[in-house]
Amino acid sequence: MFNETATFITSAPRLEDCPPDSKPEICFAGRSNVGKSSLINALLNRKNLARTSNVPGKTQQMNYYSIGETAFFVDLPGYGYAKVPKKERERWGKNIREYLMNRKALRLIIHVVDARHKPTALDEDFFYWMAANEMPFCVLLSKADKISKNKGSKAKADVRKVLASMNIEVPILAYSADNKAGIEEVQDLIMEFIEE
Repeated sequence: MFNETATFITSAPRLEDCPPDSKPEICFAGRSNVGKSSLINALLNRKNLARTSNVPGKTQQMNYYSIGETAFFVDLPGYGYAKVPKKERERWGKNIREYLMNRKALRLIIHVVDARHKPTALDEDFFYWMAANEMPFCVLLSKADKISKNKGSKAKADVRKVLASMNIEVPILAYSADNKAGIEEVQDLIMEFIEE
């Protein structure tokens, strides 16, 4: 699948603007600037398919990427800090919730958290919301190459502890979009959800 031709399809502001539910969808969620677009590029071995930016809040719609005949990847707008009006942020939140609750083709939510920092209150709220709504998700720790192995293990343990306190058990993987460490494990996990 990951060697198939990947193309950008559309930016959908709302659920009704999404393409037809024709193949499994994997969506990427997380705070603004956490590295969702870089992860998509790394998974597909492409440099600039998903546009990356140093400006938080650059992704303002649900960006759809078609992976051959196999799946769609959906890059969701980041939450948290973004240089956009509060009303606009609230609108994104509503649109994203509607997408996550009602999209029939959605197989897995990949929640990206920066390995260098503990999950924020917003991350924790999102963990809880996904679990409460019985959504399939995993937690990926980005930028694992920027910290030592010990700190990486501690970051995983911190996330596991937060999830355990909410009685949630989901896969937790660490990766680096830069040196591709852990990318293969993420690809394997995605395939499990696409093939089920």
